[in-house]
Parts: sequence; structure tokens; C-alpha cells
Amino acid sequence: MKIPEPLHPWDLTFKEAKDIQVRLAERVRLVFPGKTIRRVAGADVSFDRFSPVLHAGIVVLAFPELEVVEEAWVTCRATFPYVPGYLSFREAPAVIEAFEKIETRPDVLILDGQGIAHPRGLGLASHVGLFLGLPTIGCAKSLLVGRHGEVPRVKGAMVPLVFQEREVGRVVRTRDGVKPVFVSPGHLIDLDTAAFIVLSCCPRYRLPEPTRHAHRLVNRIRREVREHVQI
Repeated sequence: MKIPEPLHPWDLTFKEAKDIQVRLAERVRLVFPGKTIRRVAGADVSFDRFSPVLHAGIVVLAFPELEVVEEAWVTCRATFPYVPGYLSFREAPAVIEAFEKIETRPDVLILDGQGIAHPRGLGLASHVGLFLGLPTIGCAKSLLVGRHGEVPRVKGAMVPLVFQEREVGRVVRTRDGVKPVFVSPGHLIDLDTAAFIVLSCCPRYRLPEPTRHAHRLVNRIRREVREHVQI
């Protein structure tokens, strides 16, 4: 899959990375193109603790059937350390490299991370969305920034996630009585559409099917690589 020209290099200092986040956050657009959604992809990254080796995967599913259409993965070395708030500089290059391997361009990409619910408004989903020129959604398992009210315990319930007096996401209950997920738009998508897509991709489990499949894929690749290295 051909992608646009890179927005910046990845060999950066922390100050350069912070400046890029502030600059790119201004380019994020929270307006969905309105096209019919027929393919939804999920992206995830797996690694062994303290290891610089990353395993990134993309799985494309038909929507709304949620049947797997295509998958691709890469194994590469991280060039940026793990630092909260700068996750995209560590994981985005691997995700983008995996995306280049798929042949089916998705209409939306869901990532296991944040969108605009980020200290500087540029989480992993927003960063990747700008690089790919693609609608992206962040669906995280935990809170990074903001505050929210109590979420009713029934599937489909959601409350606003507010940071610096701005609604940056929704806290969404995807299964009755199960911990909610934190949904925030990445790029080229609005809050309502992001929440709708995530809920539509959660027929049985807490996490949306695209990222759930991607998570299983990269963990399998990580185990296979580890076993191969040990032989």
C-alpha cells in the first residue's frame, strides 16, 4: 500500500518530538469524509519487556460483517525509547511499515492507543492518521488524560472524556458490566462516528474486533520470533 511522503524523520530528540507534536496537532481534522465504510482495519504492536524489537501488525476486516480480509506484519527495532506521551515516536514507524504491506486500503483504522486524548493533542492514532491521510480512531484500554463521569454498566453506554475544558473522547461501555474503553478520534473522523464504529466492532468482546485480531497476530509473531531465536 503506497503511502504519502513522510511528514518528518524519526531520528529525533525529545524536544524535537515535542515540537512536532504541537505542530502536527494543529493539522488534525475531526471531520469524517462521509464515505460508506466497507473495510475497517486494526493495528497493534507487541514487544518483550525491555526489548527494542517491535512486532507490528495490521488486520483488515470487512464491515459490518467483521470477517478478516487481509493481514500483514513486520518485525523491526525501535529507534525511540518508551516514554509516556511519546508512544507514537516509538510505535508509529512500525505500524506504518506494516501498513505499507497490505493491498486492501481500509476506510478506517483503529489503533490500540490514543487519538486527540493526549497532553499535546497528538496520540498514536492522530499521528498515524496524519502520516497515512486516513481516518483513524484511538481505542485505549486505560486513561491517559482527562476526566469523566460514571459510565452506566450496560453495553452502549458512554460519557464524555473532557481535557482542558474540551471533549476529546468518549468513555464507552462495550460489554455489560465490563470495564469501558477510551475512544478518541485520531484524524479525519468525529467523536460520534468514532464511538459508533468502535461499538459496531464489539459484538462479543470488550475490545473491537480489528484491534483484537491485530493483538492476537502480533503476539503470535512475537512468540514465533522468540522461539526461532532460541533454536
